[in-house]
Amino acid sequence: MALFERLSSMGHEEIIYYSDPNCGLKAIVAIHNTVLGPALGGTRLWPYQSEEEALEDVLRLSKGMSYKASLSGLNLGGGKAVILADPKEKSEAMFRSYGKFLNSLGGRYITAEDMNIGVEDIEHIYCETRFVCGVDKSHGGSGNPSPYTALGVFRGIEAACLKTFGNRSVKNKVVALQGIGSVGRNLAKLLHQQGATLIVCDVNVKNIEAAQLEIPFEVVSPNDIYDVPCDIYSPCAMGATLNDSTVERLKCKIVAGAANNQLKESRHGSILKSKNILYAPDYLINAGGLMNVSIEFEGWTEEKAQRMVNTIYEKTLHIFKIAEEKNFSVNETADFLAEERMRSLAKISGKFFPITAKSPKMP
Repeated sequence: MALFERLSSMGHEEIIYYSDPNCGLKAIVAIHNTVLGPALGGTRLWPYQSEEEALEDVLRLSKGMSYKASLSGLNLGGGKAVILADPKEKSEAMFRSYGKFLNSLGGRYITAEDMNIGVEDIEHIYCETRFVCGVDKSHGGSGNPSPYTALGVFRGIEAACLKTFGNRSVKNKVVALQGIGSVGRNLAKLLHQQGATLIVCDVNVKNIEAAQLEIPFEVVSPNDIYDVPCDIYSPCAMGATLNDSTVERLKCKIVAGAANNQLKESRHGSILKSKNILYAPDYLINAGGLMNVSIEFEGWTEEKAQRMVNTIYEKTLHIFKIAEEKNFSVNETADFLAEERMRSLAKISGKFFPITAKSPKMP
């Protein structure tokens, strides 16, 4: 499919490629939709096997960010970026160069953390642009958004438990957790504190070893996680893990996790429904990190962040209710509601006040 045809089919506004051979930087920024406001979404650093794989990822991720912001009621659009590199090769120069590039976009895209990007990396970007969130708290930012992403996913799991088991508690529930990186580990802590039993996999042995210093869990191989008898399957790693080869293997009642784009295709949500597995859409329940960094524009506080993220519980129950009433899959319902808000606000003028260099939090 030709690139313009591809962008049109997914509703994207812009794709920008950037390269700096001096520091080995290769980046792709995808701006999906700015009807609700400037595009905000994290930057992911990953050793993609090809440029095509990186493009596919950033297109899917940026569209998910539009839906995430819309369902969350935020006045933000959807965007995402990927850096094609081995995490071992990242450097200050790479992120400083990336920051200069982002600054040239004039605020159409605002970045934050994602996979293999930490607060230190964000600080390097911040040296060159103010169009970045998740900076250190000493600069008025909110720091690492992972705990808030995890909290939102936990609230979504509680809502799914109430819908499925009649009680929101995860006590004595068995959770198969796929991926125990930054978000996964914070989610695992919350689940363990509330009495859940954890069965975990991760392709990175260091993640397993670090998490085992804090919480107990059983370890299985990444391939075996789909076959674990459990109450909840929680994908917290890469996307598209729910596909033709995996959904039939699941032995759970609920799918609820932090990974973006968990469904390989939308129809896999319908397959889960036919198997009586309740699916909590990723961009609905993993919006805690986005909610958290969005508060930086008005002045971040822990209280504001906690209060906003906790609303994910009621939002999730609301969408479960509509899906049941309409006899739709949950992901179809969430997609419709997200698109409906964007459609309705696209009809009015003066959609948003752009974040500029004169904004209070972006001096």
